[in-house]
Amino acid sequence: MGPAAPKADAESDDSIAIAALNFLASDGKRLAQFLSMTGLGPHNLRRAASDPNFLRSVIEYVAGDEPLLLAFAAEAELDPAAVGRALGNMRGARPVRQL
Repeated sequence: MGPAAPKADAESDDSIAIAALNFLASDGKRLAQFLSMTGLGPHNLRRAASDPNFLRSVIEYVAGDEPLLLAFAAEAELDPAAVGRALGNMRGARPVRQL
């Protein structure tokens, strides 16, 4: 496959992560649990979102909770394995650092 394929895959991975973030944000309880687990809050969420690893942390969070993963996949009309592939692809990024 040509050089455009990895970029397209990265864009797809980012799209899945953004959809997962929107899924979390659409429910106050889910969002509160995500923020609690990551140590993020209103004061630093915007800064964290600008970090290149933030989207990966969203996917890691969703993929690490099977009921949440299945609910997200159902709502986004995705195969749960697509979330796992996105996470695998994103793990090539720099290690997640504490914000």
